[in-house]
Amino acid sequence: MRHKFLGTGDPGYHPLRKLRTIAAGLRYAVIYDFSVAWKLAFSTLVLAAALVARDWVDSLLIIVVTALVLVAEIMNSAVEALCDFVETRHNEKIAIIKDIAAAGVGVAMLAWLLVLGFEVGSMWVNWR
Repeated sequence: MRHKFLGTGDPGYHPLRKLRTIAAGLRYAVIYDFSVAWKLAFSTLVLAAALVARDWVDSLLIIVVTALVLVAEIMNSAVEALCDFVETRHNEKIAIIKDIAAAGVGVAMLAWLLVLGFEVGSMWVNWR
């Protein structure tokens, strides 16, 4: 796809090419980043249980917080990979950048754990 400001890339916009790129990136993240894979798997299980229980609002909330934590994890992985590409040796400034990216994941993960924890807890109470 052509970058309109830099004038680089192939001309024209192709939505299918964009979707293929998104799918390839998500596939790579799930296969090679365990933190993305287990969060997606656990959320899928809880989401399936919420859908079976017909808790539609809870299901939508699970989808939103799962998307939030997956985006944070994927962006963190991208920042870390870029930092490692730019500077292969230890650098304090790079370490701070990586720590800040990890903190973003931590905040998203806290919200994700709270929502899934409350959801699993309410399902447990209702199914007993």
